[in-house]
Amino acid sequence: MNVSASLTPFNSPTQDSLPMILDTLPDPAITSKTCPRRTRLQIDLILLAIEALELGGSEAILSFAQELDLKGIVKDRVNLWRMRSSNPLRRAHIRRPLTIMEAKALVVIACYIARRLTVVIRQLLMICQQMEEKQIPLEQNLRLSNYLERFRAHFKSRMNARRSGVLALTSDEKLDELAINLLGQLLFCTGTAGMQRFWISLFDGEVE
Repeated sequence: MNVSASLTPFNSPTQDSLPMILDTLPDPAITSKTCPRRTRLQIDLILLAIEALELGGSEAILSFAQELDLKGIVKDRVNLWRMRSSNPLRRAHIRRPLTIMEAKALVVIACYIARRLTVVIRQLLMICQQMEEKQIPLEQNLRLSNYLERFRAHFKSRMNARRSGVLALTSDEKLDELAINLLGQLLFCTGTAGMQRFWISLFDGEVE
């Protein structure tokens, strides 16, 4: 979707100058203007899965930010890192809020990348299902094995092993299960109204 570039300086986007694409996602019915813990965690994980799907995933995130006129929110690599470090499970977790506006921008970008990767995502999920039905280890398929290996490596290098949420994911089997589940979420994002439905799901249990 092409939208006009904002004339507002990148460091201070106003509500009136925000890209229209963000209006496709409703504001959650929560008191705070910042995202709950689970929302921050899930957004970071979905981006982690994208990075595991293709080399240069972080560059793709920044590229789509520019293409979708979201550079006023996702300004550069450092800014993106700070947003994602609001995930409390990260090694480099920083106590900064993730605003609703920032979360919307990241979700829009993630969903557009997922659409571009729809065929790859479908193929990997189909391979996974077939191998599980035949009780064949997932690592015996090169494409699926590469995705799972990259996801495990990204997760282990970026998440704090001492956090309780990470302690539950210490085994490769648990991480593989998470990686496959995230593929399913990415495919969900590509469906009819998938972006809106995924966005709403991020606030399940948080709506007041």
